[in-house]
Amino acid sequence: MQLDGQIIKGIGGFYYVETTNGIFECKAKGKFRKEKISPLTGDYVTITVREDKENTIDIIHERKNKLIRPPVANIDKLMIVISAAKPMPNFPVIDKMTVLAEKNNIEPVIVITKTDLADYKELYETYKSTGYKVYLYSDVNDSSMLEAIKSELKGNLTAFTGNSGVGKSTLINALSGDLSLETGEISDKLGRGRHTTRQTEIFHIGDGSVIDTAGFSSIDFSNDNVIFSDELEYYFKEFSEHIGECKFTGCAHLGEKGCKICSLVEEGIISKNRYESYVTFYNEQKNLKKWNL
Repeated sequence: MQLDGQIIKGIGGFYYVETTNGIFECKAKGKFRKEKISPLTGDYVTITVREDKENTIDIIHERKNKLIRPPVANIDKLMIVISAAKPMPNFPVIDKMTVLAEKNNIEPVIVITKTDLADYKELYETYKSTGYKVYLYSDVNDSSMLEAIKSELKGNLTAFTGNSGVGKSTLINALSGDLSLETGEISDKLGRGRHTTRQTEIFHIGDGSVIDTAGFSSIDFSNDNVIFSDELEYYFKEFSEHIGECKFTGCAHLGEKGCKICSLVEEGIISKNRYESYVTFYNEQKNLKKWNL
């Protein structure tokens, strides 16, 4: 029997596909390995269900987007969770996530957690100035803040991502009210959390679906998410409306005379932290050329 469904979890080469007939454990057909295609949580697939043999994923349907880290497909929003306290915000990692979201036509949404433990004003202003939606959350928040975040999930597949220990699983538990995802403690010695989420998995919350993903401490522009230096300006939301306003054509926004972006940084309209991330990424990618791939 053939059925259409969506992969909601993958563990050790087994994939769990949700269909209108229930959830089925499947193995991917060997052809995907030959084609170097890995099924991802969020993939829409066609499976064959058998009584006497293992069920198989036969077709992976066209994806509207995919990310390598976290490894997900077909998502509508990326909920980037940042903590105001331990672990401290890592701006380059956060900003790489926003860039990858923009490149893949995914809406980034920022949630700042642990706001009762540290001053979050600069962090809040940094991302509010981009035009992204920014929410504040702590264990002492009233229910209205949770409801506001929950409203972002309605009708969407939203992946929660961020450094280990920022509180992704804790937030998802609070949003759902009935999930009991494992949460971790922060190491005082290392200042970061241990990984408690070991795989990407879809959960249904209200009228939306979320993916809890494993935490990480670094990320790069590679594989299917390669970004070239001359593309970066288009993926910084606060830059995009000013493209073409620099004095000289082809401005790289690295301190050139008459650069509109640099002047907005000096005026405090564009965040210095965000601009420094842009410069770092530009220098990392500047020697990468399309013909080298």
